[in-house]
Amino acid sequence: MPAIVQATTFPVAASALPRAEPCVVVILGASGDLTQRKLVPALFRLACAGCMSREFSVIGVGRTRMTDAEFRARMKEGASASREIGAFSEAEWSDFEGRLQYVVGALDENDTYERIAAALQSLHASGASSNRLFYCATPPSLVTAVLRGLAAAHLESQDSGWSRIVIEKPFGHDLESARALNEAVAAVFDEEQVYRIDHYLGKETVRNILVFRFGNALFEPVWNRNYVDYVEITAAETVGIGGRAGYYEQAGALRDMVANHLLQLLALTAMEPPAAFDADSLREHKRQVWQSIRRMAPHEVAACTVRGQYGRGAIDGSDVPGYREEKGVRPDSGVETYVAVELRIENWRWAGVPFYVRAGKRLGRAVTEIALHFRPTPQALFSGTHQDTIEPNTIVLRIQPDEGIVVSFGAKLPGTHMRVGTVNMDFCYSSAFGVRSPAAYETLLLDVMRGDATLFVRRDGIEAQWSIITPIEDAWAGQERPDFPNYASGTEGPAAADALLARNGHRWRPLASASSC
Repeated sequence: MPAIVQATTFPVAASALPRAEPCVVVILGASGDLTQRKLVPALFRLACAGCMSREFSVIGVGRTRMTDAEFRARMKEGASASREIGAFSEAEWSDFEGRLQYVVGALDENDTYERIAAALQSLHASGASSNRLFYCATPPSLVTAVLRGLAAAHLESQDSGWSRIVIEKPFGHDLESARALNEAVAAVFDEEQVYRIDHYLGKETVRNILVFRFGNALFEPVWNRNYVDYVEITAAETVGIGGRAGYYEQAGALRDMVANHLLQLLALTAMEPPAAFDADSLREHKRQVWQSIRRMAPHEVAACTVRGQYGRGAIDGSDVPGYREEKGVRPDSGVETYVAVELRIENWRWAGVPFYVRAGKRLGRAVTEIALHFRPTPQALFSGTHQDTIEPNTIVLRIQPDEGIVVSFGAKLPGTHMRVGTVNMDFCYSSAFGVRSPAAYETLLLDVMRGDATLFVRRDGIEAQWSIITPIEDAWAGQERPDFPNYASGTEGPAAADALLARNGHRWRPLASASSC
């Protein structure tokens, strides 16, 4: 194991978060899991942090019949159980829950939107803000129905105040459906009203990538093909599909993870420096990266991708079932729960540097990270010593579970002989700054309420991402699939994924090597 050189830590006073513009948040699909586990806890934490005005309110909308009191009790259960909130305050919740109310209705029925309009009018008459934020916490199949309902009730615009809409992934399931969804959104909302959310972009280390790259003279000059040998981006999970079989059987790992989360991380890792840190500049430079990725022909897909599906195995010492044994999964399912892809960015900065992305469920360790592997140095200086090779340097940007950055380098080991080992400089957010970072949904919801679209995806970016993914899906449909299951739960994934890198003389970082704070 490499030695650890702990980065300098220092106390930092918790910086005040900016205040949101007053608004009414209308959560469409509020009886679902996302609202209870993520959205309302995030809004509660923002209110506790002093980000919300007294004119702020929340309207939950869902098919499940609940009174306001029942809705509030359900949301309290989620907020009090949230690990992201910290100590739960009964007094603060008592103040917050008065802002919550619930409207019963099916999202594909126009009457529901008339009731939403009446609730908004009542709140406005009692002093609530006229600004409206509509959050689609719905299955993808209901988004177009929501758009039609909002338009029929004339809720998409108003004479005073603003109206904005947040749409959760997936943004379509291929290039054609993504374009159709974009057209449906554009028929109701202007692009500046639309916030396509990817919660990965709210994570602290993800937002720190650009600071690390472009704010440090130590790293910026070597972030290119002249020094970087290859890049790997990993999103490994120990969990299975849980109760999401209906969704996952239609999506698979490529659509679920690579088509959004991992392509976002790739773009931030590979993009050119924008002229300014604003929404248009940042999103345009990410789009340029996606457009520079070589689209694969069917024969290239066979050589540059690996599919996997987990079988029975053990996670943390407990036996777990294979994917085909999960509730709701077809016994002969050909859906991949693991994917590895080699991508090539054909531009001046990255020509010749492979970017390997992998995502999988039921793997041996849960970790999301970006690892840059640098080219080895000439070893002539050490050719006559006891050790004539030194491991190449790496920079690892750790997204989760312990956000931080690790830089590895060679150092002489103590003793009279010239022996070299690898040491790590390990920076961890939680120990370095000693303050709680806002959770991803807190950051992103606050940005929507402030009208800052920097961390959200533009429609042309969505289409650029799908233009990379759709040729892979189309090629897979015409190719013989692997003999599933082809990796056991609790392992590193299918052996073919190792061979994907080995043919270029590269190897994955073992999941067990991921450092933690």
